[in-house]
Amino acid sequence: MSSRAGRFVAAAFLAACLYALSTPCSKALLANVAPNMMAALLYLGAGVGMAALTAARAAVGRGSSAEAPLERADAPYVAAMVLLDVAAPILLMVGLSHAAPENVALLNNFEIVATAVIALLAFQERVAARTWAGIAVITVSCALLSLEGEAALSFSSGSLLVLGACLCWGVENNCTSRLSQRDPAQVVIVKGLGSGAGALAVALVAGDALPAPPDALAALLLGFVAYGLSIFFYVYAQRGLGAARTSAYYAVNPFIGAVLSLVLFRTVPGPAFLLALALMALGAWLVTPREG
Repeated sequence: MSSRAGRFVAAAFLAACLYALSTPCSKALLANVAPNMMAALLYLGAGVGMAALTAARAAVGRGSSAEAPLERADAPYVAAMVLLDVAAPILLMVGLSHAAPENVALLNNFEIVATAVIALLAFQERVAARTWAGIAVITVSCALLSLEGEAALSFSSGSLLVLGACLCWGVENNCTSRLSQRDPAQVVIVKGLGSGAGALAVALVAGDALPAPPDALAALLLGFVAYGLSIFFYVYAQRGLGAARTSAYYAVNPFIGAVLSLVLFRTVPGPAFLLALALMALGAWLVTPREG
């Protein structure tokens, strides 16, 4: 692997590690923050935090003047990105409020399935046979995690909402990939402020109350780290890897999130979860591209 390719892969893994903080920390904050409001604060934290970081870098002469700014031709992808990022986190937060955080963390891997299939159908990105095998295994694992109980044949509403969020993000990942040659910081700022404002409007129309200042600040900070910085490195990785391959490397984040959730909430995993975990690990290994 060349040093340049290595930087893109490292960026994808760093994005995954940062986003892994989102599920367990969001679950804890949802005790005091409504789901719609939580979604809004996460993206607003990403946009405001990245805007402040960009301004600080420019003030000390370390701005991204060499990066290409967004252009008028990018408008359709920007609009789709923002709208999908309004819907996805709301679906995720509502689903998370009705599902176990360790299950939700693993279900996030369904985003790989959605991203790869849409990359093939809409943008003709090549998807290898090995990747299709991994997609099939991940889908089976997601089905196990979505069951109401180990003996149930019905699916959890919370899990289905999380899968809906992953589908939205799968489409959004491919839209964002079309912007990967643009300034990543600018993409994050537009994504964060636009999607955050949209989600905030939904929250206020739904009658969600503003949280207490400490909870709001914690959500904004989480948004900056787990969404803002994570998206920044994700967009940078897409520049060299493409949507499907970046999403595959990003597959490590659900496992980190699941472990953090089990530790934070002191949960003892059952047999169904352990089987789904093993299948998800196999699927993630299969979809991870082989590097020379």
